[in-house]
Amino acid sequence: MAMNIGKSSHSDEPQVMMEINTTPLIDVMLVLLVMLIITIPIQLHAVNLDMPVGAPPTTLTKPEKIQLDIDDKSVVYWQGLPVTAQELETNMRNIAAQAVQPEVHLRPNKASQYAVFANVLSTSKRLGLTKIAVIGSEQFVQ
Repeated sequence: MAMNIGKSSHSDEPQVMMEINTTPLIDVMLVLLVMLIITIPIQLHAVNLDMPVGAPPTTLTKPEKIQLDIDDKSVVYWQGLPVTAQELETNMRNIAAQAVQPEVHLRPNKASQYAVFANVLSTSKRLGLTKIAVIGSEQFVQ
């Protein structure tokens, strides 16, 4: 802190003038800023993935494909036949228990209710189906 004491022109008493010397404060702030910049870790714009090493295994048999459709009235079809929620869960439980799970291709209609689509996905996850694909998503692009 600096203090300037000088004589005033109107009286014999010295006038006290107090101003904060901001130079040391700015110096400390700049040092802290440089320390912060140095200690921040470098951000990499990459996602680290554990990729398999070697050649992929060759499969001689193609997996079975199960086609699930959801029409504009939110009716679920299993291989072209309408099914209820209970029948859908039973069918999914049966294919989840197989040694080689078939691929499930889910094709929702743009006008169907999202709740039905979400229910099919959550049921498949709950029952342990791992090979599920959403087909026909290009209809949702505007």
